[in-house]
Amino acid sequence: MMTSLLLTDDHQVVRQGIKMVLDLDPDLEVVGEAANGEEALRLARCLKPDVVLMDLVMPVKDGVEATGEIQRELPDTEVVALTSVLEDASVTGAVKAGAIGYLLKNTGGDELRRAIKAAAAGQVQLAPEAAARLMREVRTPETPEALTEREAEVLKHLARGQANKQIARSLHIGEKTVKTHVRNILMKLGVRSRTQAALYAARTGLVPLEELGEEI
Repeated sequence: MMTSLLLTDDHQVVRQGIKMVLDLDPDLEVVGEAANGEEALRLARCLKPDVVLMDLVMPVKDGVEATGEIQRELPDTEVVALTSVLEDASVTGAVKAGAIGYLLKNTGGDELRRAIKAAAAGQVQLAPEAAARLMREVRTPETPEALTEREAEVLKHLARGQANKQIARSLHIGEKTVKTHVRNILMKLGVRSRTQAALYAARTGLVPLEELGEEI
């Protein structure tokens, strides 16, 4: 199944390098390139890609702001932050804005291609070296509305990187039922993204930190 992709980075040579890596996979199609968040938003509206690979620190409109706007306007498009910095506040900002994943620019080519496909399927993507920091920084309510037993089971699978179809198969329920559970989980936890929900699961001990996104 073809995955369409919008590349966003303010350095042309970086975009060219990433595109060369992605073009090695016939199931990935780079449908557009943007040099800043404003261009990314405009092209995303037009192209409606499956995934936007988003640099965070850019002129005109940064990646965090663009991520939030894309998620609000195009809920079927997933955003994966790809950055070289761990310390910048924009890292946690991207997750709060709704990015499904956060990867470092030193990610290997094979891993990057797998991560993009997984993100398109709705799987949480977190660089291992970033997960602990994100778990500390991305706050969720201390006393969220209690999850049902089934919702807790769904959250466990979600946090381990499973897409809705995989969760449905694992729990022997319909995919539409999984979507309903995920929607209810996000609402009860007061978070905007699956990634934030996964971080909450790790923070509360529902899943070990090292198991976040382990299905990748």
